[in-house]
Amino acid sequence: MKFPLGALIGSLTLGAAIGYGQPQPATEKPDFARDALPVSPQPPDPAIAKALKTIQPARIEQTINTLVRFGTRNTLSSMETDLPPGQGINAAEDWIEAQFEEISRECGGCLEVHRDVFIADPASGASWGRRIPHPTRITNIYAILRGADPVQTKRMVLVTGHYDSINSNVFSNWADTSGAAPGANDDASGVAVSLACARALPKLRFPATIVFAAVAGEEQGLVGSAHLAHLAREQGWQLEAVLNNDIVGGNTTPGDTLQLKDRVRVFSEGVPAVATPERVRRLLALGQLSDSPSRELARAVADTARSYFPVAGGSPFSAFLVFRPDRYLRGGDQTSFNEEGFTAVRFTEWREDYNHQHQSVVFPPPGSHQPILGDLPQFVDFSYVARVARLNAATLATLASAPGEPGNVAIDARKLENSTTLHWDPPAGAGPHVHYEALWRPTTAPDWEFVRVVSPEAGDAPLTITLPVSKDNVIFAVRAVDAAGHRGLAVAP
Repeated sequence: MKFPLGALIGSLTLGAAIGYGQPQPATEKPDFARDALPVSPQPPDPAIAKALKTIQPARIEQTINTLVRFGTRNTLSSMETDLPPGQGINAAEDWIEAQFEEISRECGGCLEVHRDVFIADPASGASWGRRIPHPTRITNIYAILRGADPVQTKRMVLVTGHYDSINSNVFSNWADTSGAAPGANDDASGVAVSLACARALPKLRFPATIVFAAVAGEEQGLVGSAHLAHLAREQGWQLEAVLNNDIVGGNTTPGDTLQLKDRVRVFSEGVPAVATPERVRRLLALGQLSDSPSRELARAVADTARSYFPVAGGSPFSAFLVFRPDRYLRGGDQTSFNEEGFTAVRFTEWREDYNHQHQSVVFPPPGSHQPILGDLPQFVDFSYVARVARLNAATLATLASAPGEPGNVAIDARKLENSTTLHWDPPAGAGPHVHYEALWRPTTAPDWEFVRVVSPEAGDAPLTITLPVSKDNVIFAVRAVDAAGHRGLAVAP
């Protein structure tokens, strides 16, 4: 169709009159920013903050140095009979168990200490068969601090690190357990976090249960954690959160100016490892690839850091969220729990030094410009590990104090409309003083930005809220909060 020139000029004039092509005045807030509060840090619990201050670098240093003195903690050394006394992974596991037992005695028997012992047999055809060339005894050690509430005690949160280590000899021969494998950062640092949490938290009483673990067989292919995660699934553990600490030593290599000591990376899976094809299809359709349970746990860790630092640690410390399951070409024990359907994340220092992890110890001759090789305590920042431990302990304590996760969270999408209605059920055993936070963020935002508080009447179930916000532009979630402000994990509908 052709338009007369006069008509075209007339339309342009009209367009100018109504503002097309002209600078527009500042727009009003979008619907999702109106009538809502910005998300703010939860108030720190004074009792939790006090407990965190008991986690000190000196005790962390003692733990790491003790683990290093076992010479090697290679998982395969469990089968050796000619090691010097006090050397090898068996001696290390005995010492870790003794630490949990000592902590339990100090709190009047508050911990149940367990050994999860099994034989890893390469004849099983498992993917790790090459790394375990002969049947090998593997032992996981864990201690359970039972919750005080008869209903909430079924809910569990867990912290872990792996106590086995290797050196570079194994890459030419996995059966070679010779030579020192100190494993100060990888992963005595993670075990130190687990033990530090176990020492600090029994001073408090929590409604839910906390598990402190140290696993073996990580370097051979996550063998120990896979067994513990499977045991948890078989025994019906209601694990809401798993915090895996691996390489959290805050590397102190001289001359490394790029290491950041004011944060720790937190890795989390997006699409759950156990997602069915139908669930994956739904996640894709709803744009919820970054709202898996593990991503919500990572956000909870970041939220906890904003609440308790610098209150607990004397200096700022944050969780840097990395939205991928792990680092390139690497893996960790959180994956074992993800693969059993549990919510799990990994803590790791900002910048690793690959001259240390998995390297045989080599001291170059005087005057040489070659780096010292080996995962030695002199490259660990014990104050940094203490801050990581405080963040872990604060997260565990917050989640174990919170009411749990709301159930059956859903969006009413039966009709086209510019408002959004959310429905959910209270967590099992939720008390009368529990309230809820309806959360949302723009689809491009990494963390929750807006909140509406919902205080239900006693006995309300299911719970409902209608918000004047278009579901097309944001991601929603709901979390339960107790009267003291302890926030549970957010659940996306």
